[in-house]
Amino acid sequence: MAASREKESLARVLAHEGGYSNHPKDPGGATMKGVTQRVYDGYRKGRGLATRSVKGITTDELNEIYDRQYWDAVKGDLVPAGVDYVVFDGAVNSGPARSIMWLQRALVPLYTGPIDGVIGVGTLAAIQSVNSLGELINRICDERMRFLRALKTFPTF
Repeated sequence: MAASREKESLARVLAHEGGYSNHPKDPGGATMKGVTQRVYDGYRKGRGLATRSVKGITTDELNEIYDRQYWDAVKGDLVPAGVDYVVFDGAVNSGPARSIMWLQRALVPLYTGPIDGVIGVGTLAAIQSVNSLGELINRICDERMRFLRALKTFPTF
């Protein structure tokens, strides 16, 4: 098995996520390095810890959240280089299921299964059948932009 590109992908994501933000027009609310307060609360509750401000997130917590909730959710180690980053970044910003749906739509007609936001054997087989990963990445990005442009927050963000 090839070495994971997770650390490289995470470094790229964090380069754009910045520090703490609580923009009044951001439906995600308070966010630190791309992790929302809601996600952080769920993470801490799941470990039997008291909730606290996302401003206090530790590096270990941040890495575990990104690993479990985003990288593993999009099966980053099972998809080709480039595709892994695009789907991971989409998952961080819009959720893993939504990002996987963009991937599945971009794979049509090679992918004939349901657009269900779950990477299974059909999605993985379709990825392996792609002739140009660069074109696939462009189609994933096009799907993502169509979605983002339809959001009422698009002019702000």
